Amino acid sequence: MSEALLDQRYLSSNALWSGNPNTHLVTEAADLAPGKALDVGCGEGADAIWLAERGWQVTAVDLSSVALERGAAHALEVGPDLARRITWLHADLIDWAAETSYDLVSAQFMQLQKDLREALFQRLASSVAPAGTLLIVGHHPSDMQTTVPRPPRPELFYTAADVAESLGPQEWVTLVSEARPRLTHDPEGRTVTIHDAVLRAQRKG
Repeated sequence: MSEALLDQRYLSSNALWSGNPNTHLVTEAADLAPGKALDVGCGEGADAIWLAERGWQVTAVDLSSVALERGAAHALEVGPDLARRITWLHADLIDWAAETSYDLVSAQFMQLQKDLREALFQRLASSVAPAGTLLIVGHHPSDMQTTVPRPPRPELFYTAADVAESLGPQEWVTLVSEARPRLTHDPEGRTVTIHDAVLRAQRKG
Protein backbone atom coordinates (compact mmCIF):
# COMPACT_ATOMS: atom_id res chain seq x y z
CA MET A 1 0.00 0.00 0.00
CA SER A 2 1.35 3.44 -0.91
CA GLU A 3 1.96 6.11 1.71
CA ALA A 4 -0.92 8.22 0.37
CA LEU A 5 -3.39 5.33 0.54
CA LEU A 6 -2.19 4.38 4.01
CA ASP A 7 -2.60 7.93 5.27
CA GLN A 8 -6.06 8.03 3.71
CA ARG A 9 -6.97 4.83 5.52
CA TYR A 10 -5.94 6.34 8.86
CA LEU A 11 -7.76 9.58 8.12
CA SER A 12 -10.98 7.63 7.48
CA SER A 13 -11.28 7.00 11.23
CA ASN A 14 -10.37 8.76 14.46
CA ALA A 15 -8.61 5.57 15.53
CA LEU A 16 -7.91 2.73 13.14
CA TRP A 17 -6.78 0.32 15.86
CA SER A 18 -7.97 -0.49 19.37
CA GLY A 19 -5.26 1.39 21.25
CA ASN A 20 -4.27 -1.81 23.05
CA PRO A 21 -0.87 -3.45 22.58
CA ASN A 22 -0.72 -6.61 20.51
CA THR A 23 -1.49 -9.66 22.65
CA HIS A 24 1.54 -11.63 21.52
CA LEU A 25 3.92 -8.77 22.26
CA VAL A 26 2.57 -8.59 25.80
CA THR A 27 2.91 -12.36 26.21
CA GLU A 28 6.39 -12.69 24.75
CA ALA A 29 8.05 -9.47 25.93
CA ALA A 30 6.69 -9.19 29.47
CA ASP A 31 9.61 -11.18 30.88
CA LEU A 32 12.35 -9.36 28.96
CA ALA A 33 14.69 -6.91 30.66
CA PRO A 34 14.14 -3.49 29.07
CA GLY A 35 16.72 -2.14 26.66
CA LYS A 36 16.47 -0.76 23.13
CA ALA A 37 13.44 -1.87 21.11
CA LEU A 38 12.45 -1.50 17.47
CA ASP A 39 8.70 -1.49 16.77
CA VAL A 40 8.26 -2.19 13.05
CA GLY A 41 5.07 -0.91 11.41
CA CYS A 42 4.11 0.77 14.67
CA GLY A 43 0.79 2.24 13.49
CA GLU A 44 -0.80 4.46 16.12
CA GLY A 45 1.79 3.46 18.69
CA ALA A 46 0.09 1.16 21.21
CA ASP A 47 2.97 -1.33 21.22
CA ALA A 48 5.62 1.40 21.44
CA ILE A 49 3.81 3.03 24.36
CA TRP A 50 3.42 -0.30 26.16
CA LEU A 51 7.14 -0.96 25.81
CA ALA A 52 8.09 2.54 26.92
CA GLU A 53 5.88 2.17 30.00
CA ARG A 54 8.08 -0.78 30.93
CA GLY A 55 11.32 1.13 30.58
CA TRP A 56 12.28 0.39 26.98
CA GLN A 57 13.86 2.99 24.73
CA VAL A 58 11.77 2.54 21.59
CA THR A 59 12.24 3.38 17.94
CA ALA A 60 8.80 3.22 16.32
CA VAL A 61 8.81 3.04 12.51
CA ASP A 62 5.91 3.43 10.10
CA LEU A 63 5.16 4.59 6.57
CA SER A 64 2.14 6.65 7.62
CA SER A 65 2.88 10.12 8.96
CA VAL A 66 -0.73 10.30 10.18
CA ALA A 67 -0.25 7.20 12.32
CA LEU A 68 3.06 8.49 13.67
CA GLU A 69 1.52 11.83 14.64
CA ARG A 70 -1.27 10.02 16.48
CA GLY A 71 1.22 7.79 18.25
CA ALA A 72 3.32 10.75 19.38
CA ALA A 73 0.18 12.53 20.62
CA HIS A 74 -0.96 9.45 22.56
CA ALA A 75 2.48 9.11 24.14
CA LEU A 76 2.38 12.73 25.31
CA GLU A 77 -1.05 12.11 26.82
CA VAL A 78 0.46 9.33 28.92
CA GLY A 79 3.24 11.64 30.03
CA PRO A 80 6.28 13.58 28.85
CA ASP A 81 8.75 11.21 30.50
CA LEU A 82 7.31 8.29 28.57
CA ALA A 83 7.14 10.30 25.35
CA ARG A 84 10.87 10.99 25.58
CA ARG A 85 11.54 7.25 25.53
CA ILE A 86 10.04 6.88 22.03
CA THR A 87 11.56 8.03 18.74
CA TRP A 88 8.99 8.16 15.93
CA LEU A 89 10.55 7.43 12.55
CA HIS A 90 8.89 7.92 9.18
CA ALA A 91 10.26 5.36 6.72
CA ASP A 92 9.26 2.93 3.99
CA LEU A 93 10.07 -0.50 5.41
CA ILE A 94 10.43 -1.95 1.91
CA ASP A 95 13.89 -0.42 1.62
CA TRP A 96 14.66 0.81 5.15
CA ALA A 97 17.42 -0.74 7.25
CA ALA A 98 18.22 -0.02 10.89
CA GLU A 99 21.45 1.86 11.54
CA THR A 100 21.95 0.39 14.98
CA SER A 101 21.15 -2.84 16.85
CA TYR A 102 18.29 -3.53 19.24
CA ASP A 103 17.63 -5.81 22.19
CA LEU A 104 14.11 -6.42 20.89
CA VAL A 105 12.85 -6.21 17.33
CA SER A 106 9.08 -6.64 17.01
CA ALA A 107 7.18 -6.87 13.72
CA GLN A 108 3.44 -7.44 14.08
CA PHE A 109 1.34 -8.46 11.07
CA MET A 110 3.60 -7.33 8.26
CA GLN A 111 1.64 -8.99 5.46
CA LEU A 112 3.82 -8.38 2.41
CA GLN A 113 4.38 -10.42 -0.71
CA LYS A 114 6.93 -13.19 -0.20
CA ASP A 115 10.07 -11.62 -1.67
CA LEU A 116 9.57 -8.27 0.06
CA ARG A 117 8.63 -9.93 3.34
CA GLU A 118 11.64 -12.24 3.39
CA ALA A 119 14.01 -9.39 2.57
CA LEU A 120 12.48 -7.29 5.36
CA PHE A 121 12.70 -10.08 7.91
CA GLN A 122 16.35 -10.68 7.02
CA ARG A 123 17.13 -7.00 7.60
CA LEU A 124 15.23 -7.07 10.89
CA ALA A 125 17.10 -10.18 12.03
CA SER A 126 20.42 -8.51 11.26
CA SER A 127 19.46 -5.58 13.50
CA VAL A 128 19.03 -7.75 16.62
CA ALA A 129 21.86 -7.37 19.12
CA PRO A 130 23.68 -10.41 20.58
CA ALA A 131 21.38 -12.11 23.12
CA GLY A 132 18.53 -9.97 21.76
CA THR A 133 15.03 -11.08 20.77
CA LEU A 134 13.32 -11.18 17.39
CA LEU A 135 9.51 -11.34 17.59
CA ILE A 136 7.56 -11.75 14.37
CA VAL A 137 3.79 -12.24 14.33
CA GLY A 138 1.61 -12.65 11.26
CA HIS A 139 -1.68 -13.95 9.96
CA HIS A 140 -1.45 -17.72 9.56
CA PRO A 141 -2.45 -19.28 6.20
CA SER A 142 -5.25 -21.24 7.90
CA ASP A 143 -7.11 -17.98 8.45
CA MET A 144 -8.04 -17.99 4.77
CA GLN A 145 -10.43 -20.87 5.55
CA THR A 146 -12.37 -18.92 8.21
CA THR A 147 -15.26 -16.48 7.89
CA VAL A 148 -12.99 -13.61 8.96
CA PRO A 149 -12.28 -11.44 5.89
CA ARG A 150 -8.81 -12.03 4.51
CA PRO A 151 -7.46 -10.94 1.10
CA PRO A 152 -7.49 -13.81 -1.43
CA ARG A 153 -3.72 -13.65 -1.77
CA PRO A 154 -2.04 -16.70 -0.23
CA GLU A 155 1.40 -15.21 -0.77
CA LEU A 156 0.71 -12.63 1.96
CA PHE A 157 0.40 -15.30 4.66
CA TYR A 158 3.16 -17.27 6.34
CA THR A 159 3.90 -19.65 9.18
CA ALA A 160 6.33 -19.22 12.05
CA ALA A 161 8.30 -22.15 10.62
CA ASP A 162 8.72 -20.21 7.38
CA VAL A 163 10.45 -17.45 9.30
CA ALA A 164 12.43 -19.78 11.56
CA GLU A 165 13.89 -21.57 8.55
CA SER A 166 15.47 -18.33 7.38
CA LEU A 167 17.42 -17.93 10.64
CA GLY A 168 20.77 -19.66 10.79
CA PRO A 169 20.97 -22.18 13.66
CA GLN A 170 24.55 -21.12 14.28
CA GLU A 171 23.30 -17.65 15.24
CA TRP A 172 19.80 -18.19 16.57
CA VAL A 173 17.82 -20.18 19.12
CA THR A 174 14.12 -20.52 18.30
CA LEU A 175 12.12 -20.19 21.52
CA VAL A 176 8.60 -20.09 20.09
CA SER A 177 7.41 -21.22 16.65
CA GLU A 178 3.71 -21.95 16.48
CA ALA A 179 0.26 -21.22 15.11
CA ARG A 180 -1.33 -19.68 18.19
CA PRO A 181 -5.16 -19.64 18.40
CA ARG A 182 -7.05 -16.47 19.14
CA LEU A 183 -10.77 -15.75 19.41
CA THR A 184 -12.31 -12.95 17.37
CA HIS A 185 -15.62 -12.06 15.72
CA ASP A 186 -16.48 -12.31 12.05
CA PRO A 187 -18.67 -9.73 10.24
CA GLU A 188 -21.80 -11.61 11.32
CA GLY A 189 -20.85 -11.29 14.98
CA ARG A 190 -20.01 -14.97 15.39
CA THR A 191 -17.11 -15.97 17.61
CA VAL A 192 -14.47 -17.74 15.55
CA THR A 193 -10.99 -19.05 16.20
CA ILE A 194 -8.19 -17.73 14.07
CA HIS A 195 -4.47 -18.47 14.29
CA ASP A 196 -1.48 -16.19 14.38
CA ALA A 197 1.99 -17.26 13.32
CA VAL A 198 4.23 -16.44 16.30
CA LEU A 199 8.02 -16.62 16.03
CA ARG A 200 10.23 -15.67 18.96
CA ALA A 201 13.94 -16.24 18.53
CA GLN A 202 17.04 -15.18 20.43
CA ARG A 203 20.32 -14.29 18.80
CA LYS A 204 23.15 -16.20 20.39
CA GLY A 205 25.36 -13.99 22.48
